[in-house]
Order: sequence, then structure tokens, then C-alpha cells
Amino acid sequence: MRRITILLVLALCVLGLKSFSQGLNIGESTVNGSFQVDAQYYGIDNQLGITEEYLNGKRMGINGFGKVNYTLGNFSAGIRNEACLTPLAGFDARSQGLGFANAWATYDNGQIGVTIGDFYEQFGNGLVLRSYEEWTLGYDNALKGMRVVYRPFDGVTVKGLYGSQRFFWEKYDKNRGIVRGGDVEWDINQSISKLQDAGFRTVLGASMVSKYQPNFNTTYNMPENVAAFAGRANFSYGRFALSTEYAYKMNDPSYINNYIFKEGQAFLANLSYAQKGLGISLQVKRVDNMSFKSDYAAEGSVLDINFIPPINRMHSYSLSSLYPYATQPNGEMAGQFQVNYKIPKGTWLGGKYGTSLCLNMSQVNDIVRNYVDGTTGFNDANGTLGYTSPFFGIGDKKFFHDINFAAEHKFNKHWKFNAEYVNLYYDIATIEGHAGMDPVKSQIGIVDVTYSFGDNHSLRLELQGLWDKDKYENIEETEVNNYKKAGNWASALLEYTFAPNWFFAVSDKWNYGNPVDDYKQHYYTVMGGYTKDATRIAITAGRQNEGMLCVGGVCRLVPASSGVTLTVTTSF
Repeated sequence: MRRITILLVLALCVLGLKSFSQGLNIGESTVNGSFQVDAQYYGIDNQLGITEEYLNGKRMGINGFGKVNYTLGNFSAGIRNEACLTPLAGFDARSQGLGFANAWATYDNGQIGVTIGDFYEQFGNGLVLRSYEEWTLGYDNALKGMRVVYRPFDGVTVKGLYGSQRFFWEKYDKNRGIVRGGDVEWDINQSISKLQDAGFRTVLGASMVSKYQPNFNTTYNMPENVAAFAGRANFSYGRFALSTEYAYKMNDPSYINNYIFKEGQAFLANLSYAQKGLGISLQVKRVDNMSFKSDYAAEGSVLDINFIPPINRMHSYSLSSLYPYATQPNGEMAGQFQVNYKIPKGTWLGGKYGTSLCLNMSQVNDIVRNYVDGTTGFNDANGTLGYTSPFFGIGDKKFFHDINFAAEHKFNKHWKFNAEYVNLYYDIATIEGHAGMDPVKSQIGIVDVTYSFGDNHSLRLELQGLWDKDKYENIEETEVNNYKKAGNWASALLEYTFAPNWFFAVSDKWNYGNPVDDYKQHYYTVMGGYTKDATRIAITAGRQNEGMLCVGGVCRLVPASSGVTLTVTTSF
């Protein structure tokens, strides 16, 4: 099927060239693309437990891709080739392979657009449909099939699609589900001429997505057709904006929800206010049994039809991102509040350039569950209706909270200062599956100072500390592996930049407070990189601690490693 699709795309490219060459000069066509290679050599490091036996002969991992896009008038097409030989540590072993990962062709004249092949799409916030690719996670759930976009008049967009999801390199088989969906969005102000200049703006949308998967389960009578529906509304007036979306999914028993026959729901809302120097936002989210996969037997982060966006801050510093939150599709109640304020320049606290302040608070709790049919908990609810849950009920169990404050100030043309404080609560047993561990309760402090020598040279010093409140007493021998990143941490980084081409850095993270002596390790690295136009080459040598790597609430485990990593990226 994939070969047929690639041949069809290439044929359409030829037809597109022939059909458009009569009215367009060949010079008006464009070709662009990008390439990336990530390679890592793994060294032996007995202190980290990286032995010859542990590596099992795997001393190098290589991931790479090349993507080329062609456009001529209303026609466009592209191909993407991937090579994972062998996949980098932490990537799913099933990603190993070489070949064309996707190929597509599109014709779009502004009113109607048709795409065949592999494509990505999102309806609304993604609560019922989001197909996307995230290279750093090794995640790709592209749809292979057809998508049609129709714009009957200004402000209205109608979409319809049909296809199967990518599942590493495996060919489609009859036991995997088919995804079908439609979406309509109406920008009222754009459609009605009298409202085009109105201060009050309204955009409405609705989606429907279904999957069809034959029942091959020998224990339960699985529904073969599962539908999900969503409605959304976005309003704005002056400095205020409100966006909301609600989704409902029919009963969808699966491995993820322990095969319960309960419907799913999700709700997301964001209220914001913005003016010069001030921004305020409030977000709330409720998720109840909203894992939606095209294969009900799939485990982990594969074949997800939908996406549950996180509403907590995505940290960029190494210690504040040591415990990233992964969304809980089986149920969570979340809220986030953020205030950004810039103290005006020329004031005592603002100085010559002004001072930026940010306060962010987020918390995620479990939902309330009242188990039915004689069950007493989630683990023995399989094959039943599971539970009921009041829509606004907030469970007593807390998964996560993050209270953080950041301040950024530029003293003069040479000195720039940034400081952050984070108060973190992290239910590591639920989020990472480390059974028996108490929640992590930590305080994190960060200081980041940059000195610029001139237009091109700068030196940056970054100091971080993480202090864990837990005493970690009486650890059972069988639980030792759960504590590889527990306890207090210290981190330092020194970076020299010669803009716009070169950078060099040295860093060390030290888990000095780990309750297990063998885990009190230094994770030192030396880094360097060169950038020229759209090409970047970076090399890193040293150690990497074990932990979770998360992007947008989707995570994968990164094992400890020691060695050299090379990354080359370019685009044209």
C-alpha cells in the first residue's frame, strides 16, 4: 500500500507539472525541505550500570530523516524518508527501519482542497482528533488516506477525512482501526459583512470522529464502531478572550482504561486578558476516560486518535524539567493561572530596559469516581460500566502542582539577569509508574546571568538547585530502581557564544542527595555547536541521567547513557 501511494504521488507530480506548465513558467515552482541526523555513540560506564551486557552489542544509535516538498500553483506534494539504524536509546524498538515514512499530494484552489497519501490534521484543540509528528519523542500518528477541505463562502471551513494511522513500519492489517471524521468551523464576523469590523468576535466549531475496528477480543463484546463528538466556541472583545471546547466519546473499552464500558468526556476552557505590559490567563480542564486509540489493545503512546493538551508550564531549565507532567487520559481535573507583568522602564524597579515578571500556578487532581456493579476500584472494574463521576467533582488525590515565579532584568547593554523559583508536587507513582514511592515535594531555585562583551560575544552562567523534602527512609531492596533520580540535585552550566556561528558549553548535574549511594552521580557534559545559515551542527560528550522526556504532555523514558551525541540539521 505504501509503495502504491508513493507511486501515485509521483504520478500526480508529473500530471501537476503538465497541467500547470501551460499557464505557469517552470521557474515559478518551488522546492524546499529539511534534513536531520541524530547519532549517539554509547560508552561503557560501570558507575551508571552501563556495561557490555546492558548494551547488548548496541554501541551506536542513528535516527535521521529527509523531507522534500514541491509546490507549483495550486498543486503541492512531498515525501519523507526516515532511517533509524538502530534507534537512539529510549526510542521504541519498533521504530527501527529505513524507507519512505510518508508521501502526499494536495490540490487546493482556495475553495476546495484534496489531499491523498499521508497527512496531519487537528480538529479544534485536538480533544477528538490530532494527528501529528514529534521527532524528539519518536512519535508519528500520521493518517494515510484522503482529506477534503471545502470553503463554501468566507468564514466557513468544512473538513472530511478517512484513513488509517501510522504504526511504526507495520503495514495496515484488518485488525487495526479505520479513522473517519468531519469538522466545520464558522468565523461569524468574517462571514457577515456588517460584523467584520465589530469589536466582538465569534468563532464556532463542531467535530465528529469515529473509528471502526473489528472485534477480535475473546473475553468482551467490544463495540466495533466508536464515535466521539466535540463542540467549541471562541469569543473575544477588546482585551478579553474566551475559548471553550467540550468533547464526548461513546463507550470505548481498551487496554488503557482496563476495558470498562463507560463513556468519556473532556472539557477545556481558557479566559485571558491582555494589555500593554500585563497579561492574565486562567485555564481549566476536565478529562474523564478520554483515551481514544485506533487499536483498543494498544499500550503506551501509540495510535492515539486524539490529544489531551496539558495546562501547566513547560519548563526549559534542566532541574525544573526533571519531573515533567504527563497527562492522565483516564481522568484528571486541572487548573492553571498565570500573570505576566512588565515593570515599565524608567522606574526604580524597571531600570533602563524594564523588568519582566511571571507568576504561574497549576494543579492537577484525580476525578471523583463512584464505582458501580459491585466493583471497589479501578483494577477490578474491567468488563463493567466502571464508575460514575460528577462533572465538577475534584478528587482528593493530587497528581501534580507547580507554583513558580520568574523575574528577568537587563541592567545595561552588558548584564542580563534571570531568576526562577519553583515549588513542585509530583505523584511519581502515578505519572511514572514507580509503585511504592511517595510523591516528590521539592523546591527549585535557578539563577541565570549573561554578560555580553559586544555584539557577538557573550558568556552565560547558569546555577540551579533542587531540594527534595522527602527523607526516603527504609527503602525496600526491590524498590531501589525507582529512586534513580530521587533526592537533592545541584547543576551548573557555563556557556560561551560567538554569534552568530559558534557556541561552547560545559555543565554538570550532581544528584548529591540521592538516598541510594550508587545513584549519587555527577552527570557532566561538554557541548559545542556551529550554525551557518539554515545548517546547525552540535556535538555533546558526557553523561545523561535517566528520566522522562515530555513534549506537550506526551512522554517517553530516556535511559541513562554515557557517550557522544552528534546532531546535524539543515533546511533549504
